[in-house]
Amino acid sequence: MHAAYSYPKFPYQPSVEQRTGARPRHPVVVIGAGPVGLTAALDLAKKGVPVVVLDAEDTVSVGSRAVCYAKRALEVWDRLGVGQRMIDKGVVWKIGKVFNGDGLVYQFDLLPEPDHKIPAFINLQQYYLEDYLVAEAGRQDGLELRWLSRVLSVKDEGDHVVLQVETPDGVYALEADWVIACDGAKSSVRKMLGLEFHGEVFKDRFLIADVIMTADFPAERWFWFDPPFHRKQSALLHMQPDNVWRIDFQLGWDADPEEEKKPERVIPRLKAMLGEDTPFELEWVSVYTFQCRRLDNFRAGRVFFAGDSAHQVSPFGARGANSGVPDADNLAWKLKLVLDGLAPETLLDSYSDERVAAAKENILNSTRSTDFITPKSAMSRIFRDAVLELAEEFPFARSLVNSGRLSTPTTYLDSPLNTPDRDAFAGKMVPGAPATDAPVERNGQDGWLMDALDGRFVVLCAAGDGPVPTETAAALDALAAGPLPLVWHAVADRRGTATNAASTLVDSAGRLRERYDLTPGSLYLIRPDQHIAARWRAFDGPALTAALNRAVGR
Repeated sequence: MHAAYSYPKFPYQPSVEQRTGARPRHPVVVIGAGPVGLTAALDLAKKGVPVVVLDAEDTVSVGSRAVCYAKRALEVWDRLGVGQRMIDKGVVWKIGKVFNGDGLVYQFDLLPEPDHKIPAFINLQQYYLEDYLVAEAGRQDGLELRWLSRVLSVKDEGDHVVLQVETPDGVYALEADWVIACDGAKSSVRKMLGLEFHGEVFKDRFLIADVIMTADFPAERWFWFDPPFHRKQSALLHMQPDNVWRIDFQLGWDADPEEEKKPERVIPRLKAMLGEDTPFELEWVSVYTFQCRRLDNFRAGRVFFAGDSAHQVSPFGARGANSGVPDADNLAWKLKLVLDGLAPETLLDSYSDERVAAAKENILNSTRSTDFITPKSAMSRIFRDAVLELAEEFPFARSLVNSGRLSTPTTYLDSPLNTPDRDAFAGKMVPGAPATDAPVERNGQDGWLMDALDGRFVVLCAAGDGPVPTETAAALDALAAGPLPLVWHAVADRRGTATNAASTLVDSAGRLRERYDLTPGSLYLIRPDQHIAARWRAFDGPALTAALNRAVGR
């Protein structure tokens, strides 16, 4: 198999524990240097939290693995300094097409509205993503990557955790205040702690083939039901960088995974799809089984689980890494506040509350996709086929076609950190919702709202055409000068509006007013992970202070 990517080898170095015999207690240890573990480590390091990352290997993931990254995950990575590099390298797309046989059923647009900094989706091989994250991690003070470091045991001592770590130089003990286990679907940490992974394994298998070829398919997601080249099954096509194409073939439960991965089995399938005369090379082949499983609680004392170690979904819908990255995003700011003594330890329970809710949502969507793609009975297949036929002509049936509901961020509607609305607002920016982007002018430069939501608590105060009232500005300045990481921005309707805020966001296109239903005097409190905590039609100092306390678990 030809490789379009040259895998790096990261150097192993003995730890301070091995060199000196000392046992310093590290604030946070992350187990697993995949996309989720590296994201958590980067977020913590950029917040000033020293963090150690342990990984059993000394390179990035082999094979492209996860390839579809959604807008919300990209927004997190953009805040952490790698998003634009990913977008520049990746294949940007937002159109999906669904085929039945050789006919187009319908197509959809994942980002139909204009004026967003980040695209709906990009396709990028996981090895590039991890490469970029490792490079950014290497630029952070206080972030240590320890390669060839396999965790053998995890013991929660009540006020800290002790890990036994195996390296080429032997085994040593490592102490941490907190541990984040990002060691994948087969998590050894989960097994060490005796935690149950509940859910369902679906009786179907799919072949992934990453193919290097020059082709004129567009940068779109194409999904086939019963294609002429793979009858009575389904197939999926995605473009990746470097002329690599991801092709998935449904195989059925009776397929032998080891046999199906052999080139003599894979190549005829690809030729049937691409044509006998189309030249291509195999880069990577794998066979996977649909699984939808999760832990009951993502916190076990001083150990947290994030990404595939906490929850697992089927690949259709791109809900794996795209749900793991928000895990890291949700946990990092809470750990930072607890470590700094600015929030009670009980705030950390909200990590599990919110992300278990997200996992349930993702598993529900993933299960429905699986049931539609692989009907479990003759009646289910009749229904599925009837929906596909109707969808070609009737728009109402298209909402029933499920080739993988693509990843969208979760709104934490029932979060204990939310302050419920007392005023009427239109739109989707309810407490618990992820903030949506809008173009703004800041300090005389064109920019984006998401860049102003920089990992601190943010208050948006709609100034309209005039300055923020002096009393309001003074109260907001006092909050911003307090111990919690908080900044406030005035939102002006037009350039040149006099405001007395440290920072003014000029909403000259009106998108901010439109998407947040802003009227002069309206306020939004936004969490460090860019979710709405509270909103009001007019400034109320005690209400804002109470909402801030609630958002940090006080």
